Amino acid sequence: MPRSPLPTPVHLALAALVILALPLSASAAAPPSSPQANPQASPQPAGCDLIVHVDHLRNTRGKVGTIVFASPAGWPENKQKALRHGPAAIVQIPAGITATALWKGLPPGTYAIAAIHDENSNHKLDRNFIGIPTEGFGFANNPFVGLTPPSFRKASVTLTCPSTEITIQIQYR
Repeated sequence: MPRSPLPTPVHLALAALVILALPLSASAAAPPSSPQANPQASPQPAGCDLIVHVDHLRNTRGKVGTIVFASPAGWPENKQKALRHGPAAIVQIPAGITATALWKGLPPGTYAIAAIHDENSNHKLDRNFIGIPTEGFGFANNPFVGLTPPSFRKASVTLTCPSTEITIQIQYR
């Protein structure tokens, strides 16, 4: 049996992203249609809506976690510096398997977004015996992901009102 390469920095960063992006306690959990806001961020009663569609999921198990950053600080793994983070339900539609996260009340601006397919809903990125992720991940703009996660700039989108829709394609290693 051939040996796989050792885990790379991108795998370690993505593992941290999953752990940080999904709620870790019952008090932090929310229904799939209402992702959690960072409690340190002030609530925005009005603003723009960011709709994140996540495609290319290999099955309907688990949840999709999404995380939104307003600046490069903490990108992509520091939940404390994220503007929003939370789970979204996975659904089977005629065109395939998808999930959609809706972030309401964001001010117009530039945001970087990442998504993880947490197939067993254990709030972490599962890995094989040598550390390679066995669950999927993706970023806004679907940039090439080599040994490291894409930069904030490469995974960012401009949000305009009343709403902006993006699609992230999950990839599996």
